[in-house]
Amino acid sequence: MPSINIALVGVGNCASSLVQGLSHYRDGANERIGLMHWDLGGYRPSDIKVVAAWDVDRRKVGKDVAEAIFAKPNCTAIFCENVEPSGTKVQMGKILDGVADHMSEYKDDRTFLVANDAEPSKEDVVAALRASNTDVLMNYLPVGSQEATEFYAECALEAGVAFVNNIPVFIASNPEWAQRFVEAGVPIIGDDIKAQLGATIVHRVLTDLFAKRGVKLERTYQLNTGGNTDFLNMSNHRRLASKKISKTEAVQSVAAERLDEDNVHIGPSDYVPWQNDNKVCFLRMEGSMFGGVPMNLELRLSVEDSPNSAGVAIDMIRCAKLAKDRGLAGPIDAASAYFCKHPRLQMTDDIAQQAVEDFVAA
Repeated sequence: MPSINIALVGVGNCASSLVQGLSHYRDGANERIGLMHWDLGGYRPSDIKVVAAWDVDRRKVGKDVAEAIFAKPNCTAIFCENVEPSGTKVQMGKILDGVADHMSEYKDDRTFLVANDAEPSKEDVVAALRASNTDVLMNYLPVGSQEATEFYAECALEAGVAFVNNIPVFIASNPEWAQRFVEAGVPIIGDDIKAQLGATIVHRVLTDLFAKRGVKLERTYQLNTGGNTDFLNMSNHRRLASKKISKTEAVQSVAAERLDEDNVHIGPSDYVPWQNDNKVCFLRMEGSMFGGVPMNLELRLSVEDSPNSAGVAIDMIRCAKLAKDRGLAGPIDAASAYFCKHPRLQMTDDIAQQAVEDFVAA
């Protein structure tokens, strides 16, 4: 099979885990534990190559991707220390609304230090995507980066590059944007990546279980804390609107009955620096069982946030490439429903999983 050439927008913790994973899972290197698919449509993790990357932090711009993924403020687990140089240098990215004002109030090791390099135009990014023969553009911008995400989505459309939108800015699930990808003949998967075994997927599965077992869900909350730049960025609640919508809808969509907005709270709760990339979720669900007898469930989940997303990202990349190979355009609904919190078309996870297997087998 040919390689899958990917470009990264944002070389933060999630990109670090993805690039480390590509090295960790190269053919014959390690066990396959942690992958949902070793072979997906004929593509293996070792077929994925990083051929372009953009970031705005001066500690990363100009560095090889293999070096930049370990630069501050990245703080995720290092599970593959020896990542071979990629030959791909991180380019200066477009800032727009990608850096929140409040980030400047924190220590250098915790926040972004914006480079003074000239920002690229759309023409510059499109030219780089074409010159590198990029197949899939991965959006890893900070939550709340509406303008910046739209900028790179425009670049993907013009360059004819598949777009994977890992963040809760609504592109694939926005009818106008979805139609633009259809008309351009470009596939898109999104929006807002679900972790491999994270807070939202666990909350969804339990909510679906309540519905299937005849238990009425009456109230629920999901409180999350973490210490990476994602949580620091989201400590400004003005950047949280789409994130809360995305996470809440992911749960509401599988409930037997939609909960009143006063009875459901799902979203990031606090920034705890010493947690670094560790994310802790506190989940409570209250309901009524047989005879109206009350019950409640409490759960604490602790995961390393970025590797938890990378296991899903590897499959999203390969599904996006399969869609591109097959000449598909617009939102790839099966992959979006299974891998993302806010797809255009919501499905329960068991149905979405089968839809992905059918898509791959097609």
